[in-house]
Amino acid sequence: MNTTTNLQRRKLLKYAALGIAGAVTYPSWAQTGGFVSVNRPSDGFSADVEIELTMNTAEIAILTGQKTRVWKVTGKVNKGSPGVLDNNEGTYLAPTLRLKKGQKVRLILNNNLPAQSILHWHGMHVPSNMDGNPMYALDQGETYIYEFEILNRAGTYWYHAHTHSVTARQVYSGLAGLFIVSDDQEQALNLPEGDYDVPLVIQDRSFDSQNQLVYSAHMMQRMQGFLGEQIMVNGRPDKVLPVATRAYRFRLLNGSNSRIYKLAWNDGTPITVIGVDGGLLGSPEQHQYVMLSPGERLELWMDFSERTLGTELTLRSLQFDAASHRGGMGMMGGRGGMMGGGMMGGMMSVSALPSGSDYPVLKIRVDRKEENKHSLPKSLTPITALQIKNAANATQPKTIALSMQHMSALLNGRSYKMNDIQPDEIIPVNSLQLIEFDNGFGDGMHGMMNMPHPMHMHGEQFQIIKREVNSRSSDSYATVSSGFIQSGWKDTVLVMPGEKVTVLKPFNDFKGLFMYHCHNLEHEDMGMMRDFLVK
Repeated sequence: MNTTTNLQRRKLLKYAALGIAGAVTYPSWAQTGGFVSVNRPSDGFSADVEIELTMNTAEIAILTGQKTRVWKVTGKVNKGSPGVLDNNEGTYLAPTLRLKKGQKVRLILNNNLPAQSILHWHGMHVPSNMDGNPMYALDQGETYIYEFEILNRAGTYWYHAHTHSVTARQVYSGLAGLFIVSDDQEQALNLPEGDYDVPLVIQDRSFDSQNQLVYSAHMMQRMQGFLGEQIMVNGRPDKVLPVATRAYRFRLLNGSNSRIYKLAWNDGTPITVIGVDGGLLGSPEQHQYVMLSPGERLELWMDFSERTLGTELTLRSLQFDAASHRGGMGMMGGRGGMMGGGMMGGMMSVSALPSGSDYPVLKIRVDRKEENKHSLPKSLTPITALQIKNAANATQPKTIALSMQHMSALLNGRSYKMNDIQPDEIIPVNSLQLIEFDNGFGDGMHGMMNMPHPMHMHGEQFQIIKREVNSRSSDSYATVSSGFIQSGWKDTVLVMPGEKVTVLKPFNDFKGLFMYHCHNLEHEDMGMMRDFLVK
């Protein structure tokens, strides 16, 4: 694979000001013409599927009345079945890609935007220079060619912009889509498919009186993370999903910038979980509610065969408390804290739909009778549990302290810098690593504020080993703890205030830089992001 000319970070912020100002307010025009190639196809790579993706400005009818200016990815299939790509026309969502394990794929990315941008394949196990590190950001008119084999097991993955300091604005403007992988094991289970395999991308957005996206970047929103005032499902507000009297597979993605959801059926029906970030679980699990933080995915089984026609069911986000308690006072949360709409230090929550409050996400209506051809399998796919004894650092976990202080979001006291690898960030290739995310678990709370942090690591999936919470945070933690899925393969894990989460992560096959960061996108843009160097 040829190395891109972007390896040296040229023109890093050339378009930063334009990107910041224009991510939501750019004019509704799209450049035409050719692209200047900064990467060429490899002579030795024979693609089974070739897809061309182009990032453009566009206008989409989202609300009644005036169209909304967005940034839209559109795609075309140059090689392979047309069914591998759905452009999600009429929405701001990027195309849904459906590929199979073992396929070799070439993705040609054209940047037609008035700003730098690059796409990251979230959850995918790919070479470092195919991962979408911000150092590879494209200028307007440039092209990047990704080439890799699908090594992941079947699962619901996704992709999104990963541009230095403006990821939040660019994802908010529309640069995100689903990347769904299938394999033989999954297909042998005879799970619901086609129209009964339903992706549900959950996001929040705010609009002005002219139906244009509103994105606030003042410090309060940066510190807590942007919270929109309207819940969107698959790019639409007030989503109503018609279903038949049969079983469905729902693939949920939290594509919001910072909003955390506590999801439950309004009638008390248990939520049946069959998959998480990295694919199907070993066996189904039932929970009264499930937590879903930015970047995480869940796959749910829901059977409507016993429901009468006309039945309506609502998926809600329930109240929860994300407070960190120091001196008896919560810095944020659903009950009197900063994110719950209360006052803290003279600052008010700036969202009309506070995090941690109770609100509807999706309405489902049973509108037709059909024969149910599917039953829930008792077992799904085999998962081998990773063992601490096999970790290269089994007796010395790699601790990553999460902190918000001095208007900065930090990892081990460090902010993001390119080419700033520290000794504790160097990892041997083909090793298993024991890693602890510490969000104020120990004494001192690691700074003046503690917030929930959905921590994402690029590259291979990991497994959660244990969760620990300190006594200061136990009351608020009890409002969310039953909704965590501990099993299966993950790439993003929510770490609550006062909590330490220990994981085992393989770093196999590929050398190079692989990022780890908070997937609260405002925190990421504030610097809560670093690189591991695998060598």
